[in-house]
Amino acid sequence: MDRDDILLAALAAGGAGATFSPVQVQKLFFLIDREAHHLVGGPHFNFRAYDYGPFDKAVYDGLDALACQGFTRVQSSGKYRNYSLTPEGLTRGQASLAEMPKNARTFISEISTWVRTLSFEQLVASIYKAYPDMKVNSVFRG
Repeated sequence: MDRDDILLAALAAGGAGATFSPVQVQKLFFLIDREAHHLVGGPHFNFRAYDYGPFDKAVYDGLDALACQGFTRVQSSGKYRNYSLTPEGLTRGQASLAEMPKNARTFISEISTWVRTLSFEQLVASIYKAYPDMKVNSVFRG
């Protein structure tokens, strides 16, 4: 699977209408790369420890490129951008998800839901607890 397939599949795993904040997309794709890369032909990103844990600008760049192709929506809400799928993106993402091994689909679906259930503080703290190497450059004191 290529990077676009992973981006669309992971957002599609959230279901129709799912919206992801910047921290949620960063942590979602970090967890896929760290824990399930062998199931999806990855890693697909190069995460490094940043202000709020694992970060790779390529996540945003990929989602922006998919928006130009009509597959994702990138909407500003205040000072942050939110990410979701268009109907075409959902269809393509669901198809990519269906092509994955069952254990990859299950993992991505669970992680997609999990990142959206936590507050910003809870999500960053959870990542730091499980991956202390991603805390080294943190400005987060939660």
